[in-house]
Amino acid sequence: MERSKKKVQLWKKALVHFALCFVMGFFTGFAPTGKSSSPIFSSQISPKNSPEQVEMLPQKQVTTTHANNVNRSLVVENPVPSPSRSKESEGVKLMEAEAEAEEKEETNLVPRRLVIIVTPTSTRDKSQVVLLRRLSNTIKLVSQPLLWIVVERKSDSNEVSELLRKTGIMYRHLVFKENFTDHEAELDHQRNVALKHIEHHRLSGIVHFAGVSNVYDLAFFDELRDIEVYGAWPMALLSANKQKVIIEGPVCDSSQVIGWHLKKLNNETDAKPPIHVSSFAFNSSILWDPERWGRPSSVQQTSQNSIKFVKQVVLEDETKLKGIPPEECSKIMLWSLQLPTRHSQLTALDSNIARRYK
Repeated sequence: MERSKKKVQLWKKALVHFALCFVMGFFTGFAPTGKSSSPIFSSQISPKNSPEQVEMLPQKQVTTTHANNVNRSLVVENPVPSPSRSKESEGVKLMEAEAEAEEKEETNLVPRRLVIIVTPTSTRDKSQVVLLRRLSNTIKLVSQPLLWIVVERKSDSNEVSELLRKTGIMYRHLVFKENFTDHEAELDHQRNVALKHIEHHRLSGIVHFAGVSNVYDLAFFDELRDIEVYGAWPMALLSANKQKVIIEGPVCDSSQVIGWHLKKLNNETDAKPPIHVSSFAFNSSILWDPERWGRPSSVQQTSQNSIKFVKQVVLEDETKLKGIPPEECSKIMLWSLQLPTRHSQLTALDSNIARRYK
């Protein structure tokens, strides 16, 4: 009996629970759903075209677009540097800086002055072709622009012209027909021929007389280009026979000429001793425009000896004479090697014979 009673109670409890659940579910199905309902029920029960869904869509779009804008702004403000792009940008900056530096250098560049080298020759010297070749090898190393004027007496030989063609130097080969018995007079005539050529063609530059036996320091030619009007420098005369060295040229205080080296001590009375033809240079415009440098034009027009006129002008106006090098003219940059020639040997022999029979 007790067992049957327990079974009946269990069935009653089950029926009561079932009835309660049925009633709750029935009334829940008819209850209205609002905004506060759970998302699960709202997504399943609400219709597709409900006003709540239409209102929520713009809000989601606004929030997503705003987030995207924020993210994009962060990306723009804080770009991630890539190593390849940074290297490229540095290379571009370096190239731009180099281009700007080159442009500044080009704007500051001053054109170099033309150096005009005048070299007379002598048919009496059998080694003149060898000496010319040695001098040409030195001139080849000088920076441009440079013009080499070589003067020669007219002859059947073409050694000098062939040598000049093979040097690769810009040159002019001048020829004269006059005959001379005095060697120094012949050399001065050749220098006058070159100066007349420079004056006729208005070759603007710094003129220097270079003998075939001269030996140069290459820095000497750079100093020549800095001459404005006139320039002078000390030079060493080397004699092979006498085995001694003679210094000729100016004595300077900085680049200002204040005196001259004297050959002999008893020559102190000479206020302006003769200047060696290879120890000075001048601006070629003095030949056709002397008034520009404070000289009367009538002096040059009446004078046929241009080399004498130039020497006179250089010695008279020491204020415009620049000493080379600027460090008190203390450095020798030019040597003249006086080699014995056949003519000098014959002259010395004649003088010795004359002394013996006196």
